[in-house]
Amino acid sequence: MKQQKALTLKTLTKSNVWEVEENDIFRMWETAEKESDFKDNRNHYMDVIRSAFEIEEIKIDKPEVIKKYEARDFKVGNIHFDDNDNKKWGIKKRAINRITDLTYENIHHISAAKLIEVLDRNFGGGWDSLSQSIQDIIESGFDISTTTLPKDRLHKPGGMYDKKVNDGYEVLEITKGLWVEAIFAKAKPKVENHHKHDDDNDSMNNGFGDNYDEDLEDENPSENSYDDDDDDDFDEDKLTEESYRTTFETEEDLNLEAEDVADDDY
Repeated sequence: MKQQKALTLKTLTKSNVWEVEENDIFRMWETAEKESDFKDNRNHYMDVIRSAFEIEEIKIDKPEVIKKYEARDFKVGNIHFDDNDNKKWGIKKRAINRITDLTYENIHHISAAKLIEVLDRNFGGGWDSLSQSIQDIIESGFDISTTTLPKDRLHKPGGMYDKKVNDGYEVLEITKGLWVEAIFAKAKPKVENHHKHDDDNDSMNNGFGDNYDEDLEDENPSENSYDDDDDDDFDEDKLTEESYRTTFETEEDLNLEAEDVADDDY
């Protein structure tokens, strides 16, 4: 909370902008207008804000029009962009609903539960169906491990599933015939300047607001989609005891799973 209160338009980046809400933007903009360098930097401010918020100019300032924006969850207020401009603007935080909405800038500002929700809404063939670029984005903010086991083995008491859940991991289960792929996710501690895509070093005077859509498209490439037909290609007969596949982030997890398998009778 202290960090949010300290944020200003000057310290706002495409990463920490995800920490603020619509009313914060109006407040920070009003404060920045009083600064001598505001005119020189306002294109940059708008570019940063647009990376996390939808912004629409309300050209007709009538109650019935404003109500329509509010019905779409926009917050309405004044943003003086030009010297004599006193128009109203609608601002709404960009939703993170699809896998392609995930970026290096926002991945540290969602919870593991939210990540699981996004994955569940978009999934087809499991973790390996995600493009490498999306996996890299997710793993920059979360510890991820997966395992594929028969249904009757996944929830074995004291097994990997129980250990992960008890350790604070969120889990997504993807059914594949008589087998289940489990994806475990736990948020990593936030680290400043976590990725080169952060704009902390952006010039304040570049005026690149007109290109923000192109920037966002680069961060969310269309090829990051997955093939919903992956499940149709799943051949249960090809899976045997030797097909167990588990990925781990630590050697300790590997030893634990090895002990679980050793205890079972085949």
